[in-house]
Amino acid sequence: QVQLVESGGGLVQPGGSLRLSCAASGSIGRVSRMDWYRQAPGKERELVAVATSGGSANYADSVRGRFTVSRDNGRDVVSLQMNSLKPEDTAVYYCRAINAYGQNYWGQGTQVTVSS
Repeated sequence: QVQLVESGGGLVQPGGSLRLSCAASGSIGRVSRMDWYRQAPGKERELVAVATSGGSANYADSVRGRFTVSRDNGRDVVSLQMNSLKPEDTAVYYCRAINAYGQNYWGQGTQVTVSS
């Protein structure tokens, strides 16, 4: 059984930092890509950052320059370093992994709240 487990969410003041991690386990196969999404209350889930197995990274315009995605290919772990957090970054953050067969796997989500 494949599992993606996120950790690292919490409450932080505006301007603060958090680091999220997501670890994949089970018979997931070769993971080609790991992404971070987020979903704020009343809004659609949006793509935040992409980390490919080739080492490239892409970001949503709203987080570029503040968030950094990194991936440990050997352990199928992806992290998201979030700096200069803003109240509008408040959301549930989800990790997604895609394997070489195009199968998608999602984590359960971790809450990030940015508030003074």
